[in-house]
Amino acid sequence: MPIPDDVTGEEIDKDVRQELLSLPKTLADDVARNLVMVAKLLDEEPEEAYGYSRVALRLASRVPAVREAAGFAAYAVEKYGEALAEFRAARRMTGSVELWPVMADCERGLGRPEKALAMAGEPEVQKLDRAGQVEMRLVAAGARRDLGQTDAAVVTLQSPELASNSVQPWTARLRYAYADALLEVGREDEAREWFAKALEADQGGTTNASDRLAELDGVEFTDALDEDEDEDGHEDRDDHEIADTAPEAGNVAEAVTEEPAAPARQDAAEGDVPADAPREGRPEQG
Repeated sequence: MPIPDDVTGEEIDKDVRQELLSLPKTLADDVARNLVMVAKLLDEEPEEAYGYSRVALRLASRVPAVREAAGFAAYAVEKYGEALAEFRAARRMTGSVELWPVMADCERGLGRPEKALAMAGEPEVQKLDRAGQVEMRLVAAGARRDLGQTDAAVVTLQSPELASNSVQPWTARLRYAYADALLEVGREDEAREWFAKALEADQGGTTNASDRLAELDGVEFTDALDEDEDEDGHEDRDDHEIADTAPEAGNVAEAVTEEPAAPARQDAAEGDVPADAPREGRPEQG
């Protein structure tokens, strides 16, 4: 696959570059450039990112960062079985537990929410940092909802991290997931409050909390172009669409250039994780 000339491979994280030192220089440079393309395209052009990840995998399948990047690329295009296999391979190579939440979310994507819940109770969860445990909680709550256990999903998300006023990278998504779960069990007033809190924390625009708030308030959006078409006698159309919130497979691109990202499924968070535990499909809410 073609790679722009201005992509040199030097853009990748130094830890990934260190892993590539085991390869001949020319090969390492080729792999690095493909990994850069995966990171650049993963959010907006996941199919293309997947293609570059396959090239990198073909060139250097024994490099953990390559297996991880291939996993996130497969995850982004909902090839959950393939993603899970790559994440498992990366974990075997490194011994790290960082990918545990997204691996559990892949189980959800494969239609096995019970397996995701079981993973939430494994010892690996206690080894995760606070961000990782939040992601695991999200995955677990999503699995509860997959099973129709909506009240349990609400309880799963209740945690010190949810109650905290401190804004962390995962705060908006956690609050959003809680609001969405509350709405599903009919607690609309509380849901509105938590969508507002999610919006307050959502500095990067990772959720569509503002749209959900507007929807609850009965606000309808009209596109100016539609109004012009209506005046010309054209058929009306409704352009108001509430976008799904995705886990930051979130910043999934960071998994290639920095460190493993959290599960891409927004509503992914678990109830079997102890509420006092420290640390994205399906990857999104609902």
